[in-house]
Amino acid sequence: MSQSNFIKDIAKYGLENDQEKLLSVLNELIEFSKKGKRINFALQLQSILKESINHHNTSTLTKVSSQNYFQRANDEELKELILEKLTSDYSFDNLVCEPAIKSELELFIKEHHSIEMLKKFDLPVSNKVLLYGPSGCGKTLASYVIAGELQKMMVVINLGAIVSSKLGETSKNLAKIFRKAASEDCIIFIDEFDSLGKVRDYSQDHGEMKRVVNTILQLFDYLPQSTIVIAATNQKESIDSALLRRFDFSLKLELPTQKQISDLVDLTLKNGHFKFDKKSAVKKIINSSIGLSYYSIQKTLITAIKRSIFNQDNTIKELIITINTNTWQQLINEEKKSLDIYQV
Repeated sequence: MSQSNFIKDIAKYGLENDQEKLLSVLNELIEFSKKGKRINFALQLQSILKESINHHNTSTLTKVSSQNYFQRANDEELKELILEKLTSDYSFDNLVCEPAIKSELELFIKEHHSIEMLKKFDLPVSNKVLLYGPSGCGKTLASYVIAGELQKMMVVINLGAIVSSKLGETSKNLAKIFRKAASEDCIIFIDEFDSLGKVRDYSQDHGEMKRVVNTILQLFDYLPQSTIVIAATNQKESIDSALLRRFDFSLKLELPTQKQISDLVDLTLKNGHFKFDKKSAVKKIINSSIGLSYYSIQKTLITAIKRSIFNQDNTIKELIITINTNTWQQLINEEKKSLDIYQV
């Protein structure tokens, strides 16, 4: 059965208001999409389906696939605590990093793919990951890769809304998010996790910091193994030592080496639409990029591509754009100057 046939049946049963058949066809389309490797579409469709069922509170809930994903929060207060809900198409092919980091992440993914086997031997499954290192070194990207590889919905926490100056509110907000996520088998992503170690700045009560840390420790301890927490920080040293010990994986992402910069350039240009005007200049630019983050380097390269397009004829006959290496070098120099990084 093709996707177009599914769509025809969905339209037919929807117009006929035959909810039972409509739900059945939708579930078949979800499974069909998964088998066809259209995972992102399947997850989005599944999420829409479950949200609709919860909203209407129908008696046909049992007919829906039992795989749960983070549903729309009916509580406006809970919505404020969530910055974004997303599915990811990223895989390890999108990640440039140290081989040791990739190996650790692959092991983490393997544990969750083997969760049933590990349960048979009463072995715990790692589900708490701390990613730390300088800004722009791939911490957020690594979280997208984990979500994509595991085909899980990821909830990005709005830390600004979580942290409160009111006594006890920060702990309550955290508990709300974790309770909801634990019931929905998803990934919680908390960026700038060290901010939770600075709650004392938001309250005159010095004991508030200890209460928040104790709350997180309890939430970590009772988190279902299939629910994952990924925390990212630029300041690992600011995080309470008791919290650090709770993470199953603590991975440091470094500034890119010469080889990794070269790999990043290849990844950015992989679609084959771009080439450099002076190949001999590329190695020099890569060397001068050392000290910048993955983000800064890719940003300057993409900007160079855009400017190269604008400087060419209005009518581009070929789908191959020549990148001006002088422009890219200038952008690299400007980026290093703005960040007070001396030229290498």
